[in-house]
Amino acid sequence: MKRVFFSIITLIITVSVLSCASLTPSPVEIEGPYGNYQADWAELDAREVPQWYKDAKFGIFIHWGVYSVPAYAPRGAYAEWYWKHYMRKFTWAHSHSGDTPVHRYHDKTYGKDFKYEEFAKDFTANNFDPKQWAELFQEAGAKYIAITSKHHEGFCLWPNEHASEMRNKPWNSTVIGPMRDILKELSDEVKKTSVKFGVYYSLYEWGNPVWNRSKREYIDKYMIPQFQKLVTKYDPSIIFADGEWSLHSKTWRSEEILAWLYNNSRSAKEIVVNDRWGMETRHKHGGYYTTEYGSGLADDSHPWEENRGIGWSYGFNQNEDIESYRSSQELILMLIDIASRGGNLLLNVGPMADGTIPEVQQQRLRDIGRWLAINGEAIYGTRMWQKPYQWKAGKSENERRSEFGGGYDILDQTINAKPGEPQKEAFFTSKGNLLYVIIPKLPEGKTITIDNLNYSENISAEILGNNSAVSISNENGKVKLTIPDVDYEYALTIRVTK
Repeated sequence: MKRVFFSIITLIITVSVLSCASLTPSPVEIEGPYGNYQADWAELDAREVPQWYKDAKFGIFIHWGVYSVPAYAPRGAYAEWYWKHYMRKFTWAHSHSGDTPVHRYHDKTYGKDFKYEEFAKDFTANNFDPKQWAELFQEAGAKYIAITSKHHEGFCLWPNEHASEMRNKPWNSTVIGPMRDILKELSDEVKKTSVKFGVYYSLYEWGNPVWNRSKREYIDKYMIPQFQKLVTKYDPSIIFADGEWSLHSKTWRSEEILAWLYNNSRSAKEIVVNDRWGMETRHKHGGYYTTEYGSGLADDSHPWEENRGIGWSYGFNQNEDIESYRSSQELILMLIDIASRGGNLLLNVGPMADGTIPEVQQQRLRDIGRWLAINGEAIYGTRMWQKPYQWKAGKSENERRSEFGGGYDILDQTINAKPGEPQKEAFFTSKGNLLYVIIPKLPEGKTITIDNLNYSENISAEILGNNSAVSISNENGKVKLTIPDVDYEYALTIRVTK
């Protein structure tokens, strides 16, 4: 009896040891020819964000995938979350009633038995023109892009066997749908321009059987090798990680991943990453900090980026009309406001399933590019001045700042400010001995006094774009600018040489 008992105990211990061993992650070979970083947040966080990113100020986000086929969400919601909305039966308000707009739309349009994966065959990309895209992004004045190499649905826009193996079905753009290596085609064309190529990469996936069965197996056997192949194959200059919020960075093994990246990527010297590498890492670890559909951060104490769509969704949403899209003026003022606080704007486009970027989105990008062609000197390569803007005299400040969703009323704070409400009358950026004064709306009398700039006879000023001189006078020891009659679009920039 004792022998049987001890045999059972031995078997239990053996199984436990083997189980623990199977849960022990295999090491990531972090050593490489381009760096000597260790898998430690203190060392990784000490890495300086490359200068090009701090100078860039403006980038283009691209959300494109299988979700672009149904392209549906209630206004104000993310259309790229279609699968999640349907699987969990929730709306943007997380209602679990089961009778939601997405459910009603899906069942009526495709039928209750139609599975999300079946959309992949209709993700055709037959109008996808990577050269046209690249030229559009350059014309917009963007300095970098980040395209969804893989969103939360797990579908890869490149030939990755891990995506299909985990789901036991074709699940990348070279084996179903487009039958094309989207990333290669786009990266090849973008790299012919002055725009830097980057990727978005979701750490986790919806409806993934391996993820549902074992987080450890998913991370070790699939996610890490997939990420390494992505980097090795396309040499991105920027990586926007996402989908990190359910696990700690130690579980994701993010320190090892980033150490490997900095040591092994051929783009190691210029590669930039964000802060989404674990449930605890935003605004704490990684590279630049991120905000989403908010107004960004207060200052330039750490590199940061506000990312948002031109409308309410990242992925194309057929439910959005022209009123859902921000005007060119509003987007340009957002860029100015964000740059004045030392941040970057990553503005999203959501192509349709056939690869067409909606005309209204193209028009917004071209308008931004036209303004930057004249005023870009006041945006690119600039730094935050003593203060980012000044409010109209006698008004109290009202930031209404938000890191996620809503509360960013840049038009209400500038050209649409009502009598008695706060109004930002000028934004500031700087570069060496140059101060740029960016004015959304000409003030009364066409004069403005710069509160933080002391008067000197050596100061001069002119308008960007036509070199018209601006009169300077002494207003109680401060610089007073008198603006001549001049045509301008969206916002007027005055270069002040100190």
